Amino acid sequence: MWTQGRWAALAVLSIILLLSKEAAPIEVPLDRKSSTYILKQPPTIVKQSLKDYIVDPRDNIIIECEAKGNPVPTFQWRRNGKFFNVGKDPRVTMRIRSGTLEFRSSGKPEDYEGEYQCFASNDFGTAISNKILLRVSKSPLWPKEVLEPVTVREGVSLILPCNPPPGLPPPETFWMDSSIMPIPQDKRVSMGLNGDLFFSNVLAKDANADYSCNARFEFTHTIQQKNPYTLKVQTMRNVPETQPTFLSPKGLASSKIVLRGEQLLLECIGAGVPTPSIDWFKRGGDLPAKKVKLENFNKTLRILNVSEEDSGGYICMASNKMGSIRHSVEVQVKAAPYWLDKPTNLVLAPEENGRLVCRANGNPKPTIQWLVNGEPIESSLPNPNQQVLGDTIMFHSVQIGSSAVYQCNASNEHGYLLANAFVSILDMAPRMLGPKNQLIKVIENNRTFLDCPFFGSPFPVLRWFKNGLGSGLDGGQYKLYPNGTLEINQARPEDQGTYTCVASNILGKMENQVRLEVKEPTRIVRAPEHVTKPRGSTVRFDCRVKRDSSLPVTVTWLKDDKPLSFSWTFGGRLRKDDESLTIQNVNPEDGGTYTCTAKSEIDEDSASARLTVIEDDISSASNRSASAGRPDPPQDLELSDPSARSVRLTWVPGSENNSPVTQFLVQFEEDKWEPGKWQNLSIYDGNLNSVNLQLSPFVNYQFRVIAINAVGQSQPSHPSARYQTSGAPPDVIPGGLQGWGNKKNNMEITWQPLQNTERNGPNLRYVVSWRRKDTEQEWNNITTIRAKHIIHNTDTYVPYEIKIQAINDFGHSPESNVVIGYTGEDKPSAAPTELRVSKINSTKVNVHWVPVDPSTVNGEFKEYKLYYWREASLIKGLKVNKTKLHKGFFTTAEHPSGILTELFPYSKYKIYMVVANREHEGPQSNTVEFYTKEGEPGAPKYFRIQRHTDRVHLKWDKPQEPNGVLIGYTLQYHTVNGTQAGERKVQSFLPNVTEYIMDLPHRLTRFKFYLAARTQVGAGEVYAVESPHFANEAYKEQEDIATQGWFIGLMCAVALLVLILLIVCFIKRSRGGKYPVREKKDLPLDPVDHKDQDGSFDYHSDEDNKPLQGSQTSLDGNVKESDDSLVDYGEGGDGQFNEDGSFIGQYTVKKDKEETEGNESSEATSPVNAIYSLA
Repeated sequence: MWTQGRWAALAVLSIILLLSKEAAPIEVPLDRKSSTYILKQPPTIVKQSLKDYIVDPRDNIIIECEAKGNPVPTFQWRRNGKFFNVGKDPRVTMRIRSGTLEFRSSGKPEDYEGEYQCFASNDFGTAISNKILLRVSKSPLWPKEVLEPVTVREGVSLILPCNPPPGLPPPETFWMDSSIMPIPQDKRVSMGLNGDLFFSNVLAKDANADYSCNARFEFTHTIQQKNPYTLKVQTMRNVPETQPTFLSPKGLASSKIVLRGEQLLLECIGAGVPTPSIDWFKRGGDLPAKKVKLENFNKTLRILNVSEEDSGGYICMASNKMGSIRHSVEVQVKAAPYWLDKPTNLVLAPEENGRLVCRANGNPKPTIQWLVNGEPIESSLPNPNQQVLGDTIMFHSVQIGSSAVYQCNASNEHGYLLANAFVSILDMAPRMLGPKNQLIKVIENNRTFLDCPFFGSPFPVLRWFKNGLGSGLDGGQYKLYPNGTLEINQARPEDQGTYTCVASNILGKMENQVRLEVKEPTRIVRAPEHVTKPRGSTVRFDCRVKRDSSLPVTVTWLKDDKPLSFSWTFGGRLRKDDESLTIQNVNPEDGGTYTCTAKSEIDEDSASARLTVIEDDISSASNRSASAGRPDPPQDLELSDPSARSVRLTWVPGSENNSPVTQFLVQFEEDKWEPGKWQNLSIYDGNLNSVNLQLSPFVNYQFRVIAINAVGQSQPSHPSARYQTSGAPPDVIPGGLQGWGNKKNNMEITWQPLQNTERNGPNLRYVVSWRRKDTEQEWNNITTIRAKHIIHNTDTYVPYEIKIQAINDFGHSPESNVVIGYTGEDKPSAAPTELRVSKINSTKVNVHWVPVDPSTVNGEFKEYKLYYWREASLIKGLKVNKTKLHKGFFTTAEHPSGILTELFPYSKYKIYMVVANREHEGPQSNTVEFYTKEGEPGAPKYFRIQRHTDRVHLKWDKPQEPNGVLIGYTLQYHTVNGTQAGERKVQSFLPNVTEYIMDLPHRLTRFKFYLAARTQVGAGEVYAVESPHFANEAYKEQEDIATQGWFIGLMCAVALLVLILLIVCFIKRSRGGKYPVREKKDLPLDPVDHKDQDGSFDYHSDEDNKPLQGSQTSLDGNVKESDDSLVDYGEGGDGQFNEDGSFIGQYTVKKDKEETEGNESSEATSPVNAIYSLA
């Protein structure tokens, strides 16, 4: 069985360009076994070294040049523009069937420096490589010099020059002291872009004898150290404050030229006391926030991937409290040539027309030069069938035998571009390149691709048929690609069958068949579940699988992501059948995660569950102390058996504290990327105290161990000694590689950067490679330290092949698999047409339209988006919300339609439609206006009840949304008695009636009312209310009592009594303020009033406990001064009604706060007592 995409590399692009007989470029297919062309073909360069090629003098020098063609090309080289005879130099060899040169490292490698160019030729033409400038890396020694001590006053600025030796490539500089520790840098002290060390102002603490500049050379991996500076600082009692000046750059203005696509670095370092702050501005606008990085304490401005809009004036300002100073940098962005339209290979049939286009841009504008077979086209033999028109070569009525390789060179003062494109003249009937009668098995509802790679000249027309019927499959759920692949959006059982692809041109036709079988997916319908069991018990994990009956399925089990062995490992305790796994007599070692995987030849499914085994020994549990606690931390960590990527760690366990240690957790900390952060490395069984740790290269480790028991974790142990692993090439391929355009002419390639512990060495970077899919073009690549790269000037929504690998100073990782990315989308260029509606009712409508041509979507089809809004209500004067809404329809049907719902009845609507891809929407279709029908009205705006003694008054307002012409209201009501409802009665009203008064049969009767508006369609939403509950009528009842005559008489008597009391109090006050209860004999009231059986009061006196004259007795028998206040005589009493309507009055004697706190209960004296005490 041939899998989908097996022959994708053999696919052929077929886009008809230009006019009538003018042909498109065709890629000649390769033989899949030998990777050579099936047909005669001019050579094509497929691999070459970089234009600027710097090599390590200690290694063999290899200059790459690989080409393909039929016949196999032969190779020649030119060095510095002259023929380079490889055979004359015994130290130089050329690989067999290749143009790659190898220079052995003996002798002087500098002798081979120069400019090399490779020529690959066969009978049909010559392709040439770029001009490769070979240079040998140099790391010269630092010149010997004696540095005098530098003496400065405190507060002045200082520059310590570095001036590293001129290496190739230039070295990386940094400053260290004699202890090989970096010189601390901050806002005041920092290294400039040229490597010098700048002091904005010198402090006394800067005095040091070992400021040393170091130069690191990349190719030789060597570091050279300059003789150290000795800095002496003359201290001052008071350092004067000064205005800012610039240490770098000098003056108030400068200029800089930067090339497009490179990075712009601007630097401003200020001097002054206090240390100045640096701020950056762009003249006439804002800094490009997404591209700008401020580094080195704001002293350096970095703009990545410079473009033309980054040119202009940049201003840096140094300021402190004494003032400020500015420096202006005028930036000009120039550009080496870059492709706008790169020439591509052209395959033509005899008498056909075609053209090669070579368009490039740059600053200054590049010049275009055409070559043929490596020589200027002006000096080649005349060809009456070709015409050179600047950046285009036109071909007319081409003939067999005129095949050749053309080169386009676009150059300006900043660089050049060179592209090869052959013109091959072929005359060939269609032929199929894929296997015959493929069988493709796919899972139901999956996207499916049926491949049919083909070739012919003239380029054939390809059509697909199903079961030998129909007029060709393209559209709806089918999509035909130019390379012959047929896509089925969602494969269904009815899509099974035999598909035939037929390719035809004027020389004949050829067909091939593909058999498609659609299978049910493999699914685990009963998955294993997490389980906790005691030692010695039996555990069963279920794994029931539902599958397609024609697909054999294999069920495998994993434990902790490793295949489960059913041999002696478990002592025969494992038993597996088709639907389960059983483990007998489990023990703690059996704990872990068990995964069931059901796999067929085309899909799989998996499910996992956790097994936890606990100790359940009653005797051992009874012997444990009740004071079990966390274990003590392990001690005496030792490292042994060091190797490149492992080391043995041994420790002494601490006390278990009456709970056995079940696990040891080993953690690590490294001091390069995240110093001070402890991270989990691995977990080991509690019976181990010596383990072999698997480590990552180029990490300076230290370890600690944590013991774990049933109570919890111990404190971490003391850290071990540090262990530095050696460096190595990265062994992890960056994951998450994908490409997608965020603009119509670019593609953003992103990936997941390696973790810090996966770097394996210094200077981690990524080599990203890409090329247009199905074109067999050369791979473009770039090396970057970032986690993304953007390709510019691409065609809209075209596929690219992308791959990546990580590289550090020790080497590179394996290459990733090739993934397919897509460039950005453009706005769809066409609108749906003939938009119309049907089946209109009150809340929904059917929508129909004519779909757009898929090629006009200019991206991945997302949906047809219908915009609609409520233009007006058909009810006069009703205001509506005209907010524009939208609804999406995903359909590729030939005659698409959809249903628009949730509309307002009796309204005027407008709609239009656009087609949308993932990023953009296309132009609008025609606008359609329609009217929804009447519907049931909404609920009344409000419904209120006003309750009177013997009637209720109902009021309401018309609905917020009438949804049609109101014809009236329906009122239903019934009595409510607890949960019992009485007979329901109905009243109807005209539409202009909004209130109703109803008499109550009894004032305690409660009703529930239901009100609904009506249109011609029917009654609408009901508004229900209930008359107030009995408890809410208490106030009404009290109002009725207050109108009774007997109650009025009682209240008058009470008022008269209060008036008498007030008069007596006034008379007593006018006699002298204090008033004794009796003038000659005080008879204090008994603290408790005793009632006789007949209800009369009996007053007792105590001659032995007479209070002083002018005082009264408190309730606890103490004497207190009388408070001259009416509050004591009943003003604080509460009046209330009994259920029978009688009035109870009570007057209480005021007590002192202190006395109240000392008596938790008391009885108030009666009104009679109060009167008696005043007599």
